[in-house]
This record gives sequence, C-alpha cells and structure tokens, in this order.
Amino acid sequence: MSAILEAAQQPEYSVEPILVLSNRPDAAGLTYAEQAGAEAIAIDHKPYGKDREAFERAMQDALNQHKIEMVVLAGFMRILTPWFVSHWEGRMINIHPSLLPKYPGLHTHKRAIEAGDKEAGCSVHWVTEGVDEGDVIAQARVPILPNDTAEALAERVLPAEHDLYPKAVQIAAAQILAR
Repeated sequence: MSAILEAAQQPEYSVEPILVLSNRPDAAGLTYAEQAGAEAIAIDHKPYGKDREAFERAMQDALNQHKIEMVVLAGFMRILTPWFVSHWEGRMINIHPSLLPKYPGLHTHKRAIEAGDKEAGCSVHWVTEGVDEGDVIAQARVPILPNDTAEALAERVLPAEHDLYPKAVQIAAAQILAR
C-alpha cells in the first residue's frame, strides 16, 4: 500500500488512490495513508462475528460512498465472500508472494525452497472466488539462493513486491478503462 501511495505522488502516475480501508482499526497503514493524502477508514470486522457478508456490505457501502472504481488489496488478509468478489469482478486485484499458479495460499517461500525451485517471486492477479486463482497481471522473479531460508527469501521478495505492485495497478487500471 505504501509503495502505491508513494508512486501516486509522481506526476506521471495515472491512478489516483482515493481511499485506504482496513479491517483493523490499529493498522499502521491508516496513518500512513492519511499522511500521503488519501482518506483512511477502518471497518472493524470483529463486531460482525462470523457474518462475513455483513462486514463486506459495510465495506461496500464505504466504497460506494467514495465512488471507488477499482479495489487494490494490500495486506488484507481475509478471504472474501463470493458476494463481494462477484460485485468487484474484473475490478479487484491482489498481490501474492509466489509465481502463480505455483503456491497459492500460505507459506509460499517455504514451499518453493522445499520444492527445489531455482526462483521465487511475486504475482499480481485479478481476484476471483478461488484463492489466488485469478489471471496473472504481472510478476517479478527473485532467485532462490543455495542456503535460503523462508525468512531470507521473503526479505528479498518484498522489495520486488514494492516495485511490481504500483506498476501492476496501472496495467490493471488501463485494462479496466479499455473495456
């Protein structure tokens, strides 16, 4: 999120971040977003208990109020319901720390090392009902070194994510506008 907000400060960046929405009121990104000039709000998911769709309807209301045209997930670690995903079909993207379609879900770096892969990386993809199953928009590759740990690999992939995501946001936005 911070990399996207920083990129948006550049005059040549073609996407305007309007709103940063978090499900965690204590998220540090909310303060960062406000400092970067984006409105930031939290809708705590906890009061909704297990009613995920009710929480997402509250998010949808906020997105509608701000006239949001595209959702960019960054650090949002909740699986979204089919109701929400279908509403944003073709207008919601996510970043994932693997070279999809390899290693959807969790523990991606550990799984890549254990598989003997020579490289890892990150992917930005369209969000679909299946976890990390949407078409890939862009990827960045990072070599896996001989004595890598999952933590060391994650540290090397993170800068690639920060470089890739703002670029992929522009690619996705252009595709949305071209429809």
